[in-house]
Amino acid sequence: MRILSSLTRAAALGVAAVLVATALTGCGDEAADAADNPYGLLQPGVLRAGTLTDAPPNVYLKDGKFTGFDNDLLVAVAEKVGLKVEFVGTDFSALLSQVNNRKFDVGSSSITITEARKKTVDFGNGYDFGHFGLDVPAGSSITGFDQLAGKRVVVVQGTVQDDYATGEGLDPVRVPDYNGAINQLKAGTADAWIAPAEIGDKSAADSAGKITVAAKLLSPAPTAYAVAKGNDKLREALNKGLDEVIADGTWSRLQAQYYPGRPIPADFTPGSGTVPVPSASATS
Repeated sequence: MRILSSLTRAAALGVAAVLVATALTGCGDEAADAADNPYGLLQPGVLRAGTLTDAPPNVYLKDGKFTGFDNDLLVAVAEKVGLKVEFVGTDFSALLSQVNNRKFDVGSSSITITEARKKTVDFGNGYDFGHFGLDVPAGSSITGFDQLAGKRVVVVQGTVQDDYATGEGLDPVRVPDYNGAINQLKAGTADAWIAPAEIGDKSAADSAGKITVAAKLLSPAPTAYAVAKGNDKLREALNKGLDEVIADGTWSRLQAQYYPGRPIPADFTPGSGTVPVPSASATS
């Protein structure tokens, strides 16, 4: 009986040792993972970004490559913190929930910061301002936002333009993407489209005279990149990278490239507001 008792104690000690070793190994793995992937990315070193394919000049596909002001800026920001960007196309209406569910590390699509959206995702510092554009079919008598009552107004679902139209009691027609809105205007099945102004301008210019811009309205809040709730390390890293590309002139050069001649409101400052913003001419 004493022999069995001794063997039992030895076995127990052996099991305990194995458990301790396993726990220590697990802690080591976790520490290594944290060191290799400090921002909790889906793939260490790669920023997986959800974006749109059809919203030039902000976010779009050109020759099979994701580009546009927002996406080119994100690539530059990510490079500052040692990350590469992998873009994936999606619909705007699903983007924020996909970011918070960690399908994407970040959302890049001229996302205006709103209190309602803060309940779903966290935002970095603002990198751009925006206007609402009012696009109408050529020959339309509509010249302003105050003439939309009773009209068939199209918006992209889930955007701040959707919020604006709903808040104005317009009962808008919602479509999943910008091409859907443009096609409705061209076909004459919508009287107006409330769009991000830059996208509305580009769409009108590319419409061969079928669409015109009737009016513009300054958006009340800046646009920013979205990350999952609580991912403070990634948000802070993107804020740091944004300030660096503002300071080195990249932000100003991209503004001039994608929005030539567009004035910047006097009360808008990109990033944290703690770094100077060089003019595009000073960085060219």
